Amino acid sequence: MKKSLKVPSFKTEDEERAFWAKIDLADYFEVKDLQAVSFPNLKPSSRAISIRLSEPMILRLKERANERHVPYQSLIKQYIAEGLKI
Repeated sequence: MKKSLKVPSFKTEDEERAFWAKIDLADYFEVKDLQAVSFPNLKPSSRAISIRLSEPMILRLKERANERHVPYQSLIKQYIAEGLKI
């Protein structure tokens, strides 16, 4: 028998984050309880930009990305984040 989940009111996002971090939803729900949801109106949190790179640079990026089993554009974002110390 699964427990009933009582979600309290939260004063801050940190308080809510702490609540969700400490509970195990498996104590409250079964896989059969889950329902598929769709969020059709969500907007991407990133913005597309154009950047010109040389063909050899793109090929090398794709090779490195392939070695790491990640998409090359994700690798580019990782390199930029590391360079910016984000």
